Amino acid sequence: METRTTAEVDPHERADFWSEHVGSHQSRMGYRYARTDDFRGATVRQRTERYQLVKFWSDEVAYSRTARQVRQDPDEDYRLLLPLSGEIVLRQDGQEARLTPGTGTLVSFAAPFECLQDASTHAFVLTIPAREMDGPLNRKSPLATGLDLSRGLGRVVSSMIGDLHAERDHLTDAHFNAVSDRVVELLCMLTLGDDRPDGAGQLTDVETMVRRYVREHAADPGLTGTSMAHALGWSLRQIQLALQRAGTTPRDLIREERLRLVRERLQCGDCEHLTITDLAFASGFSSASALSTAFRQRYGVSPREMRSGGRRP
Repeated sequence: METRTTAEVDPHERADFWSEHVGSHQSRMGYRYARTDDFRGATVRQRTERYQLVKFWSDEVAYSRTARQVRQDPDEDYRLLLPLSGEIVLRQDGQEARLTPGTGTLVSFAAPFECLQDASTHAFVLTIPAREMDGPLNRKSPLATGLDLSRGLGRVVSSMIGDLHAERDHLTDAHFNAVSDRVVELLCMLTLGDDRPDGAGQLTDVETMVRRYVREHAADPGLTGTSMAHALGWSLRQIQLALQRAGTTPRDLIREERLRLVRERLQCGDCEHLTITDLAFASGFSSASALSTAFRQRYGVSPREMRSGGRRP
């Protein structure tokens, strides 16, 4: 965790300080200040090897990321931008999102954008690795503008992010990652529009129950779509239709939850005594090789490399 403020430097150096500071934990961008003689701002940053949450406030500033900067400093990760006060205007891919408290947007740093912030803005920025969303959705996640964070799943997302910040002194890296994983899961549902009541409300209920069941029974090697259907009292076809609306299948959902379980155990000190083979069988995989293949496809590293702190996934 790190706290920085422009009060650390002389007034005439503060704009340059802010540009350098923001660039150090985001990616290369351009900055246009309403005034440079005494710019004010501050950040509180929480970071693990997987996620980053920054709460910030500052005077008026415009950020931009050009096509040239995208090429020079590639960054595939998404940012969830969530204002707490003031207004932020984001323009990307021909779309414009005008954000005020209770709304949010997903920004891709892999494409140019312009972000205009007024002088009264306080906001959260959550950095989400692209594969954390693209994997569960089985496709490249679209830009999601104007997410409603004032009710339903959106309000839960907003509350969880606020709690991550409020409890920052009491969370381990594993706790921070686990909560962030759940935030991303809900964001995937929001992006697909699953928070809106519609004629397929029953399928939404089925999906919710299936996701909960898979999370609770992922370590069971006998878990399949058929066994879920039998346990929950629905037909396999109902479960397939419910998950199809969310862009996944029973098999993919089970594999995704098992991989999350392995990842959490690899980063848990209490599980250091378990071998990769032990983890594979304890997480529902048929063998260590099956786990290693699926894990590398999902996270870009092997289980052994992640445990030993190898290259960043």
